[in-house]
Amino acid sequence: MIVFKNGLVVSLTISLWFICVSAYSNGSNGEIRKPNILFVLTDDQAYWTLRTSGNDQAYSPNLDKLASEGAFFENAFVTTPVCSPSRATLITGQYASELGIPDFIPQPGHKLYQPGRATGLDPANITFAEVLRDNGYRTGLIGKWHLGDWTESGMDKKFHPTNHGYGYFMGLTGGGESPVDPNLEENGEIHQMKGLTVDILTNRALEFIDDHQNTPFLLSVHYRSPHSKWLPVADEDWAPYENMEMRVPHPDYPDLDTERVKSRMKEYLASASGIDRNVGKLMKKLNELGLYENTIVIFTSDHGYNMGHNGIEHKGNGYWITKGDHPATENLAKNSRPNLYDQSLHIPVLIRWPGAIQPDLKIKKTFSNLDWFPTLLEMANIPVPEDKTLRGRSIVPVLKGELADDWENDLYTEYSMVNYSTAHMRSYRTKKWKLVKDFQDPRRDELYHLETDPDEKNNLIKEKRGEIRNIIKHLTYKILSKMEELNDPLLDSITK
Repeated sequence: MIVFKNGLVVSLTISLWFICVSAYSNGSNGEIRKPNILFVLTDDQAYWTLRTSGNDQAYSPNLDKLASEGAFFENAFVTTPVCSPSRATLITGQYASELGIPDFIPQPGHKLYQPGRATGLDPANITFAEVLRDNGYRTGLIGKWHLGDWTESGMDKKFHPTNHGYGYFMGLTGGGESPVDPNLEENGEIHQMKGLTVDILTNRALEFIDDHQNTPFLLSVHYRSPHSKWLPVADEDWAPYENMEMRVPHPDYPDLDTERVKSRMKEYLASASGIDRNVGKLMKKLNELGLYENTIVIFTSDHGYNMGHNGIEHKGNGYWITKGDHPATENLAKNSRPNLYDQSLHIPVLIRWPGAIQPDLKIKKTFSNLDWFPTLLEMANIPVPEDKTLRGRSIVPVLKGELADDWENDLYTEYSMVNYSTAHMRSYRTKKWKLVKDFQDPRRDELYHLETDPDEKNNLIKEKRGEIRNIIKHLTYKILSKMEELNDPLLDSITK
């Protein structure tokens, strides 16, 4: 510890960090090089898949170490709990309803794909990758994109990642791929590759880091794990769970198929451990190349996941995992359970930023995937383009401990399910309460008192008490006000 006469205290750790970072210069003038950014995004990975989140059945030593060296968010959420809309929000900083991507985008070969009606993220939307690229960063995306396919014609590259700010792309052209021997795009062509998909993507990421170690880079590694199907996995990823008796969330849920939950939980967590093992490889590479102290490492997921929670499996487009079937209705397919449960929205967020974040920092403030765009730009000391609309806010002040009380913790979420079933859900969440309105069918509205019912087991929407009716009225106003602010296209059907 170094103590100066004026009372200022500076830790030896931070002092040494500045010495290390000084070695990263862009020229003879000694200008400090911008930090590299390694952004790891997983697919369908729930908050509870890490030991650091409190699950002692999870095997996640590398991610637990990452959390201990930086910040771990206890209240991080996505605004739409399905792949494509969540990824669109992450990369643009806007709600999916603003971007015209309400649900997952079917790829060629999917039974819902409509030839000749390509859907994707409009290149007119500015992404954070574009801004970083335009400010000196070498940018690469390895893995899953799922914001528009370009393989049907083989010529129209409008939705290709390289048209959204990434100078290099290798990975999944659509939303789904096998966990082994996958068909992946590389060098502009699609090839079947041998091996576990998670390992193949990591190997290309290691090559990218090798090739760009002397210049600031943004490397987005978007794993397709732990999206189903989960098996096969590496023997070492299966080993921690092979003889483990898996715990069942909500074991008393009526008619829950507990044995199926246990079996699928084991496979799911083993797939997540494959991610952990490969994050260890990435961290080792950064250390070997001397980039460990000048690289911001971010780990997160595109949305959460249910595994028996409230009787369902999957995410926002969940389905019942009960012994008996739930018949189809006018708007819902058989066994369909669209939802905005916290388990579908709650995600892991870990950030390692040497010299800026104190180790083992636990953050309770609410964070959403809207916040990545302004946060990454502030981390790189790059201004937000004047013509860019952003709905999120930078979390850098929170990471640095500069904001204690002045932070809005309410959360607005949305999901218009148009694939398989139809539901138009909007939700407003405070620290105490959460209201979910389904404008397709108000009989599916929900109200939860989160302070006493964090697992959202007791729906209070039909309560007649005056206090409850006032809360519903207030949160409904919040939802409608937000929809009006966003010019939500759903408003047209509501007001007709």
